[in-house]
Amino acid sequence: MEFPRILDVGDTAFSVEFGDAIDRATNARVMNLRHAIQLAHRAGAMVGLVEVIPTFRSLLVSYDPLVTSRRVMQTGILAMAAECSQAPAATARIWRLPVCYDDDLGPDMDAVCRAAGLSRTELIALHGATEYFVYMLGFMPGFAYMGDIPERLRLPRRSTPRIKVPAGSVAIAGSLGAVYPWDSPGGWHLLGRTPVAFFDPARQPPSLLAPGDHVRFHAVERAEYEAACRDPARLAEGD
Repeated sequence: MEFPRILDVGDTAFSVEFGDAIDRATNARVMNLRHAIQLAHRAGAMVGLVEVIPTFRSLLVSYDPLVTSRRVMQTGILAMAAECSQAPAATARIWRLPVCYDDDLGPDMDAVCRAAGLSRTELIALHGATEYFVYMLGFMPGFAYMGDIPERLRLPRRSTPRIKVPAGSVAIAGSLGAVYPWDSPGGWHLLGRTPVAFFDPARQPPSLLAPGDHVRFHAVERAEYEAACRDPARLAEGD
């Protein structure tokens, strides 16, 4: 299959796909094209563009059909995709986020330890030693899909999803990690909980993380976690 390829997404949008796997090289092409389109739009080109939304391996392009046409928009964007090979300027932030791994906050810790053949201390150390890359936001507002989980921790989703996963739950499934920004159903393995608010409609931007960001987790004791719950922003460090 030849990439990039165009797929229809309704009558006012299309998707530019760059591959069929989750990896950073493919995602870099997505982000490069988004960067090029945003620069062109700010310069007055790409008239009729509404927004561009990155995913793991594709870029969704939404346009106003009363201002431009699918043919014009698609032709211009495919030309950009063929030319933009350089990574955008380094704007990614590095976040250092606290996690409490206590049993009641990370109910799947013991099961993950058994599956990975690790002690609790070893699992926490491995989880915290990895720098995670935010591929995309999706599923719900503020939900960041982060890779790449160490091979030893790559487990399939739970066979029985939970009806309610508490907001702030730090989770893993397959090659990805995430933090649930809201109380919601979910089938990922829960390792702990962070007091940091991942989505706040009163904040600009409302989502804490953005595609291209990097995340490191560090363990905190229960007292520090509970103190931070009363002031969630104070322990979210971003550079």
